[in-house]
Amino acid sequence: MKLILAEPFKRLWAGRDAFEAVEALQGEVYRELEGRRTLRTEVEGRGYFVKIHRGIGWGEIFKNLFTAKLPVLGAGQEWQAIQRLHEVGVPTMTAVAYGERGDNPAAQHSFIVTEELAPTVSLEDFSIDWVKQPPAPRLKRALIAEVARMTGMMHRAGVNHRDCYICHFLLHTDRPVTADDFKLSVIDLHRAQTRAKISHRWRDKDLAALYFSALDIGLTRRDKLRFLRGYFQQPLRQILAEEAGLLAWLEGKAQKLYERKQRYGDAL
Repeated sequence: MKLILAEPFKRLWAGRDAFEAVEALQGEVYRELEGRRTLRTEVEGRGYFVKIHRGIGWGEIFKNLFTAKLPVLGAGQEWQAIQRLHEVGVPTMTAVAYGERGDNPAAQHSFIVTEELAPTVSLEDFSIDWVKQPPAPRLKRALIAEVARMTGMMHRAGVNHRDCYICHFLLHTDRPVTADDFKLSVIDLHRAQTRAKISHRWRDKDLAALYFSALDIGLTRRDKLRFLRGYFQQPLRQILAEEAGLLAWLEGKAQKLYERKQRYGDAL
């Protein structure tokens, strides 16, 4: 069994079964599946997000594997990713409670509690009207550069997100957002993988998802080049020469995802 508690849960759950205590938390439920529950709760006046994993069963595990998908077995993936991102300085959530028990991966009981990041707005919502109402050029350039920097740092730290969309980058709004003063945090890491070094395959999947999610916000060719320069941290001429195959693949992959979204909508 693994159990790590910080305040206030270390104090509030002292002498209690933490797994029973987390199941008793009440709040607004964001997702309720057979094997996973996500909710927002308040404890002592502060907001927290709680993800509880109860095991998905061998049937679901084999179903995922047979369709070339990696199943999420518990909260450990998000815990590890959060810790690694904190180590390298990528702004993300702060985990204050984590528990895992059971040796059977199909029936493992685990949870993670993170501090709420508020007030914030997702980059998806922040940029939703950019085509009709373009942002200040300096602010757009600064946001692109920061997303590129954060994504590059995340990948160089051995973390691939697996849901790397602009909706999972939160812009903090506790103070006015300007090109010279803003903060982004990356969230929703429950599918993330953490290794010593990620492969190009998983890196490229994240980049394709990120590109796809930004297709409708009015990015120019210069905006895309600016992202590449910030992500690879190399001169553009070198990037365009060395990564030509990747860039062509990204265009095709993002377009396929976009066409699928147009056909199936939220089912994607």
